[in-house]
Amino acid sequence: MTLTALLQHIIQHDSLHAKLLNTLSLLENIGARKISASENAHTTTLMVLKHAAEEHRHAYYLKKQITRLGIRENPTYHPDYLIAPIASNHYLQLLDLKTSRYLRDRLHLHGAELKFAAYLLVTYAIEVRADQLYPVYQAALQQAGSKVSVRSIIVEEQGHLEEMIIQLKEFSVDWESHAAYICAIEEQLHTGWTNALIKDSIA
Repeated sequence: MTLTALLQHIIQHDSLHAKLLNTLSLLENIGARKISASENAHTTTLMVLKHAAEEHRHAYYLKKQITRLGIRENPTYHPDYLIAPIASNHYLQLLDLKTSRYLRDRLHLHGAELKFAAYLLVTYAIEVRADQLYPVYQAALQQAGSKVSVRSIIVEEQGHLEEMIIQLKEFSVDWESHAAYICAIEEQLHTGWTNALIKDSIA
């Protein structure tokens, strides 16, 4: 099943759609918390603060969109209110873990330096994914005539991707090869996550 077909199926069922919005909100919230965890108390930049704030706002915005479906029964990120809760919770956690191991073993980074490099590469991979996912989701929403919209998120995620590329160029002249490696890891994790969504949605 393609991503478009999966999203079209989910959007047709309000209770399932509400769980998808809550699941996407969870992922944005996990991302925001990981950005905050990577911060250095003395060297945190305006860009990092802006990025964390926007990811938190995306988590809030997506959760708020649930009310547009007339549903008010997804108050938390409890597994009962998510699609594929285990895979969704592990997705970014595993990407962060595998990226950190790569940076430690390949570039011999440690401590704050490793945390910031992991933030750059993980965020880049996720923004590349968001740049693919949200436009497809928005197109499916429009086709279905849904009141839900993710247009504002699309614009900000594109801005984040541009910011990450600038930072990665400063991080390493070989940033593209590092980013490609991490994106390959993300691709595997995303496939597993998508398969879990399909299994949970079409059951």
